[in-house]
Amino acid sequence: MQTQATTNSKHCVVIPSYNSGRLLQSTVKSVLSLGLRVFVVTDGSTDGSDTFLESPACQSHPLLHVIRFAKNRGKGAAAMAGMQAAFEQEFTHAVLFDSDGQHTVSDIAEMIRISNDNPDRMVLGEPIFGDDAPLERVYARRIANWFTNLAARHTFIADSLFGFRVYPIRPALECLRETARGRAFDFETQIAVRLAWHGVSAINFPTPVTYPAQRNGGVSHFHYVRDNLLLIRSHAGLLFEAFVSPRTLRGLRWPAAGAASRQPPPCPAQ
Repeated sequence: MQTQATTNSKHCVVIPSYNSGRLLQSTVKSVLSLGLRVFVVTDGSTDGSDTFLESPACQSHPLLHVIRFAKNRGKGAAAMAGMQAAFEQEFTHAVLFDSDGQHTVSDIAEMIRISNDNPDRMVLGEPIFGDDAPLERVYARRIANWFTNLAARHTFIADSLFGFRVYPIRPALECLRETARGRAFDFETQIAVRLAWHGVSAINFPTPVTYPAQRNGGVSHFHYVRDNLLLIRSHAGLLFEAFVSPRTLRGLRWPAAGAASRQPPPCPAQ
């Protein structure tokens, strides 16, 4: 059943997936129940998690569009492919939603409502951590968030790594095509900062995040050494572009101070 927030909308959902385990199927099924067009990008998966997408029910589903990469290209590359396919089908905004069961499907409709009211802005999920959140990730994010906001200038980005977001597709693709970065685990950081540089300010939307245990299908591909080194390089590059590179500074359009907000705007009067 469609909600009011999704009816007659130009929003769709993009789900990048790489070896997501058994939770991919339930995630896709839950998102499809909202009545939205869903683009699933399988990024060279080898664990068999995407085999259900080959079933007659999935192949004939009017709302499901599957894109397959033969080899793993990275989360950012998969997200870009999904957004490009959505753009070609005349969608204006994409809800990026992780495939591993961490996000709250019921919050998609509210994020779309906020995006409909603010089509020129990005809506960024701000994680509400539970007791199951790894403490090393929680504390490391605080450091990453500080450097992200230093580079983003006036736009406040509450969380630089969260995968549950709504992007206006055209500026998102344009800003990513200006750089070779943001194709892997650094995708969320790169796109949020670069959209801010292009005048797309943020609305931060608090939403719960869970970390399913491995016995319940939980999967994590975060590699602490490899991915933290990638993020360090990513932040260094963004800070260089924001404060040092004359060529980049001439092309940046900073949003007005105070343009970003932590909480979503109030619901319109009924």
